[in-house]
Amino acid sequence: MENGLEVPQGFEPLFRSSPFLDANGPFFAKRHEGKLVIGLRIETRHTNARGLVHGGLLATLADVALGYSAAFSNEPPLSLITSSLSIDYVGTAKVGDWIEAHSDIQRLGSRMAYVNAYIHRGAERIVRASASFVVGGELTSRATRP
Repeated sequence: MENGLEVPQGFEPLFRSSPFLDANGPFFAKRHEGKLVIGLRIETRHTNARGLVHGGLLATLADVALGYSAAFSNEPPLSLITSSLSIDYVGTAKVGDWIEAHSDIQRLGSRMAYVNAYIHRGAERIVRASASFVVGGELTSRATRP
């Protein structure tokens, strides 16, 4: 249980965080069919003035899911810098909803990475996102592999 609401089976607290993510989470992760899935339970603090999930939070979740999926698909994990992020909002979520980001790596090269993701609320897609990343050196944090 997290904040009084259940976290779906298989999800654990996100293995790597930052002050920004700590302030906007809590985020959770699991591996499903070899891919990283990032999840979040929507709380009141995640909403806009209309009581729906804020688009900025969805953009944050997308950026994390896209980047972490690519970075941690490699051993050792890669250091990536977001160079482009594109988001289409096609639905929404409200307080209490569980949302998940599922990513698909399109290409992981020596200098650039390209990843697509969908954020779902249940069976409904609410966001389509894609990003490109500049590939740097090895990740220097003490993050553990998911």
